[in-house]
Amino acid sequence: MVAPGPQGDTGSPPNGTEHCTERGCAVSGTSIVAVMNVGILHPGAMGAVLAGEASVPVLWAGDGRSPQTHERARTHGLVDTGSVSDLVAASEMLISVCPPHAAVDVAAEVEGLGFEGIYVDANAIAPATVREIATRFDRFVDGGIVGPPPTEPGLARFYLAGADAETVAALWVGSNLDARVLDGDVGSASALKAAYAGWTKGSAALMLAVRAYAEANGLGDEIIEEWETSIPGLAGRVDGTASRIGRKAWRFEGEMAEIAAAMEEVGLPGGFHDAAQEIYRRLSDLKDVEEQSVEVVNRRLLGP
Repeated sequence: MVAPGPQGDTGSPPNGTEHCTERGCAVSGTSIVAVMNVGILHPGAMGAVLAGEASVPVLWAGDGRSPQTHERARTHGLVDTGSVSDLVAASEMLISVCPPHAAVDVAAEVEGLGFEGIYVDANAIAPATVREIATRFDRFVDGGIVGPPPTEPGLARFYLAGADAETVAALWVGSNLDARVLDGDVGSASALKAAYAGWTKGSAALMLAVRAYAEANGLGDEIIEEWETSIPGLAGRVDGTASRIGRKAWRFEGEMAEIAAAMEEVGLPGGFHDAAQEIYRRLSDLKDVEEQSVEVVNRRLLGP
């Protein structure tokens, strides 16, 4: 449960553990408060902003996380419970926003800790993966985030599917995050996310690959000149993509594998996104590199 914020002080709960920030107090172990306690698992740049936009203070587990992650959590008003086990014990709803390759392991850990509330998987994973995770929980919502962190209205949509989707969506009414409930079953939100990212991130990998191919043949200037003639603006898109995508490639690698599996599940070839996975694998060590450009990306893609 979540108690009212400072504007409606209720005092300390007699039978619960209270975790407070300037946004309010999250309380476990008491029945005197009327709103669900919500936790988020492993918030990064997206998860922290998403949690900060919720209408209640959101819990997280800060043990073992980096100083940068702690600072991000403080900035967005998250309430630190310490360990994951304490987070699970204190939460009636848990939202998982983690790298795609970790989604199953995170869910298994939560299941092992005896979580009995609503589990929301908001990760970029294939519908088959999300349906497998759903078997671990009695109450489960499939989520797919489209767009960048919702720092202002109109940037991001949070698609939700499942019996408790309306309950989850209610957390962001009136916020910068547009939470939308789908009519489909569990898996439909992840399918929509896969379709969207299959184009946006898949086409970005293809652009970088063909730019590197031209460079490998000594035709870097010529392909840019041709693009400016026949596809105005494409050269600038490639430059912009190369300047920022390396910092996220380590996450996109796993997402492309999930999209490839999603394609194959419905009888479509997964090879497009298998190749995109390899592109992002080669760029994954750029996560903490300051200088990022077409030249840097070409060197990573083409090798020595």
